[in-house]
Amino acid sequence: MSSASTLSVLDLQLLHQLGDRLQRLRKERGLGTVALAEQVGISRPTLRAVESGDPNTSIGTYLRVMSALGVGGELAMLASGAISPPAANTAAARSRRPRPSVQVTVLADRSSSELHDVQSLALHTAAVKLIKSDEALRARAQATLLNWLEKDPRSRSAPLWMEWKRILSKGSYRTILGRSARAQQLRQASPLPTVLPMEQRQALLDEVSRLKHGIAIGDDAKRASP
Repeated sequence: MSSASTLSVLDLQLLHQLGDRLQRLRKERGLGTVALAEQVGISRPTLRAVESGDPNTSIGTYLRVMSALGVGGELAMLASGAISPPAANTAAARSRRPRPSVQVTVLADRSSSELHDVQSLALHTAAVKLIKSDEALRARAQATLLNWLEKDPRSRSAPLWMEWKRILSKGSYRTILGRSARAQQLRQASPLPTVLPMEQRQALLDEVSRLKHGIAIGDDAKRASP
């Protein structure tokens, strides 16, 4: 997949839903994680990453899992242009016959932790992108961590803060930009959202809020947009 830092809130939600669908398909086919991982030629942790919609997992891995579950044809339709809108200068575009329109509404489940996790991941991917381009922001995050540790060294979050010190020192952010349980724990004890400008933070929160009601994507949605 593309770097998580380039993905929008909507992209992250779509990946999450794709992972959920692949997990449901595996269970419907009576396959355990060991069996499917062996069939695809990947490890169980990698399969778990796919089924959680991890944006750090390569697109090739997603494709192999989709193929093993019998849904590779759906991507083949996209790759072949079968479901692409026609170009403006094609005969189909010049035809007076209306072409079928497709619209999909992407909706997050407000009753689960899904929406909170998408929000957390979106804030952190944006923060990592900023920190990589501005060393002063990394220093600010490190100072925030030191302040937390000095104020509450016996906090239950202290071990996570110590791990954050190592992450910031090495600049190894991949660990916290996934969908694993450990990544989620680290994001819950993270100083990174504090470096985001208020405007950018609010824009991301607004995107997440729209997911509560559903975001329409597709031809009709494009025509309805200003």
